[in-house]
Amino acid sequence: MSKGVNISRARASTSAIERLYVTMRHLFNRGFYKPMGISGESLRNALLLLSPEIYGSIAEEKIELKGLLYVLDRLPAGIEECRYINLTSDEGFTRSHIKPIIPPKRRRNCYRIDSEQMNIEITRGRSDIYDILTHLTFLFIESRKICERVLIEETGKTVRDWHKLEEALAHKKLTQDQLEVAIIHTANILGRSFDEVLEIYDKLKSKSQPHRFLSIIYWLGKLSIEEETGGEKRIITFSMLLRERLGHHIHGDRWANTIKETLKKRKLLKRPLHIISANMHSVVNSLFARKALAKEFPNNGSLEIYKALSQEKNNELRSKVLDMARKNGMISIDDTSGTNIDVQLFDLASLGKDACCYDLPASISKEDTPVILVMDYAFGEQAFETIDELLKPYKPNNEKPVFMNIATISIMGKAGILEGGKGDLMIPTAHIFEGTADNYPIDNAFSIADFEDNGLRILEGPMVTVLGTSLQNKDILRFFKESTWQAIGLEMEGVHYQKAIQAASKIRKSIREDVITRYAYYASDNPLKSGSTLASGGLGTTGVKPTYLITDKILEQIFNFKP
Repeated sequence: MSKGVNISRARASTSAIERLYVTMRHLFNRGFYKPMGISGESLRNALLLLSPEIYGSIAEEKIELKGLLYVLDRLPAGIEECRYINLTSDEGFTRSHIKPIIPPKRRRNCYRIDSEQMNIEITRGRSDIYDILTHLTFLFIESRKICERVLIEETGKTVRDWHKLEEALAHKKLTQDQLEVAIIHTANILGRSFDEVLEIYDKLKSKSQPHRFLSIIYWLGKLSIEEETGGEKRIITFSMLLRERLGHHIHGDRWANTIKETLKKRKLLKRPLHIISANMHSVVNSLFARKALAKEFPNNGSLEIYKALSQEKNNELRSKVLDMARKNGMISIDDTSGTNIDVQLFDLASLGKDACCYDLPASISKEDTPVILVMDYAFGEQAFETIDELLKPYKPNNEKPVFMNIATISIMGKAGILEGGKGDLMIPTAHIFEGTADNYPIDNAFSIADFEDNGLRILEGPMVTVLGTSLQNKDILRFFKESTWQAIGLEMEGVHYQKAIQAASKIRKSIREDVITRYAYYASDNPLKSGSTLASGGLGTTGVKPTYLITDKILEQIFNFKP
């Protein structure tokens, strides 16, 4: 294929992404839309034109199974049964008797109001809305495909396969023979093989819902058929409070103030503060696990210890590490603000003898002893809201503002890589904001030299901050990789973090201008490689080595930091 054709396709794909976001903003301001009506047609057409890698065969007649599994992990259970989906702000549902539904791969509270309505709470900004609407648009496209495969237009009746699926779901229990027959009929409906359907059936089944996949397909088809034959349209609405509050940093402000109040209460507000955006396990494990678990792992290296701690069955080992951490200066701040970002503080002046796996300089004074603040991953634009609020001076009860002593800011995360495979490392030199002319060069304290001789492939260069990982296709990504941008990967938060840091250091002057910043990512997927997208599954233990390698390098530099 010629280079000109590639660029043309990349431009068409970029245009489709821009149309998606413009349309989403328009529909949000309008307050409601019908996803399968005229108002939702622009979203559907743009997504079909884009055909993102993560949604696989979305533009084909057959139903996309891996993309469906990916989306279901990020939407509340039961949403396929709901005709009305309402996106809301934090409007007090936690005080109701309704139990929240939290999707496995997205931390958001959702509430099944009744048999027809699902409320989804938006507390993490526009990126959360874009993410949900994109996944819902995919779901509705697949729903329409099911309808088209089972509904006979001339008569308004449905095919035999559909009746057999209905009959199977009418039984409370199915024998193995009945189940296999139901899966065969479902495979015919979906245009997929028996093996493919059986694989996703097994991934979705649970003790309480053994036939969840069959039920999902039934309800997706049922609501689409009712739309087509009876005009009963599905509707997505945005609450008035959500439209009023979006962009006002309400949750980020609460979150940051809780942290600053805790620092003040513990008399840590003036100490050198080292902020790390990471997960909630790698820093605490790196600091204490090798000492806390010395009896359990007398001869094993740290990597074996970290792999053991990453396994769900080893709760006792994790508890032992956390107990030692709490006795040696760790303070947990569980989120109550709605950001869904938990925080850990580590007062390194409270370390007991032989408790920590790193050593502070012998001559360091208590005033200069670091405090480490670890914040859980933000989501897209939420990164700007949280860091922007955190770096502002603390103003207790309208008193004189207290400027915090921010020493370093380290960002560690997962990202898509454009050349390489899962577990490889990326060191960004700049962040490019997709869909705009904005670019943010980074004075990164990390370089390739920090990570050499560790058996991992390391790339250094610009990275693209995308509007949504689920919207990327090969044409756009190849353009970023092969053009003069020479991008090495893609992620969702880098621009937003850097924008907040630059505003605080160079414009507002609320932190020192020479604050040290570190960025390092490890590859969770390669969207340019077939079978290696996010929809292909998680990292497993492949992610342990790069996660702890980056964490170790961050901590080494913090412990050796000279004010």
